[in-house]
Amino acid sequence: MIALISLLLVILVSIIIVRIGAVALEMTGLSRDMATFQAQSAFSGVGFTTSESEYVVSHPVRRRIIRILIFIGSAGIASAMATLVLTFIGQTKEEATIRIIWLFVGLLIIYFFTRSKMIDKGMRWIIKRALERFTSLRIYDYEQLLGLSKGYSIGEFKVKEDSWLENKKLRELRLDEEGVVVLAIYRKTENEEKYIGVPNGDTEIMRGDILICYGLGETIKNLSQRLRGKEGDKQHEKAVREEKIRKEQEKDSE
Repeated sequence: MIALISLLLVILVSIIIVRIGAVALEMTGLSRDMATFQAQSAFSGVGFTTSESEYVVSHPVRRRIIRILIFIGSAGIASAMATLVLTFIGQTKEEATIRIIWLFVGLLIIYFFTRSKMIDKGMRWIIKRALERFTSLRIYDYEQLLGLSKGYSIGEFKVKEDSWLENKKLRELRLDEEGVVVLAIYRKTENEEKYIGVPNGDTEIMRGDILICYGLGETIKNLSQRLRGKEGDKQHEKAVREEKIRKEQEKDSE
């Protein structure tokens, strides 16, 4: 029975460690979903080969967090497997059946423990405060800072042939009047990819550019599909009018 309790404790501690790792990654700027997935992948050693993973490990602080999770995970999984074997060694059929039932009950309790929103909220609060106090990580609530829960988003799209944006300077496009800000541009030049951060008004948009934009999700989507010509100009003017109305409504609601 001691081995069974030890197994359940190992599983519970492993879940808590993954949760700590996920919160730590989230504090470096990753979204909650990505942070959780990468923490689980690193701890279990499964699935940590995606392009997202390459993006994560390119950051020194995230790389350190991932390295710790991989190290602890390798020991934790081995301990869990060893304890699982010890749980059933030398047991009669009846004793093994009882232990399987207790194992199932224990796993069920742990499952509901981890799925509880109240417990999750409490754990996240404790973990964030502890990491903030004892580490150099800084907390950024990007969802709140960027208004992601209010319809705003950061999106990217490729400038295609006949796009309304093609061969125009940002100053000419007046995207800010539509409520869209171009944060960065990825541009392929010969054999390398060039990154243009915080482009200014004189930056010209070229075919094949990948634009990183901030604004309302629907506005960014419409902009990515807009074609050159009079129809594109009309869509721009319409988007400008809608943005003015939206701002007036926001002002009135204050």
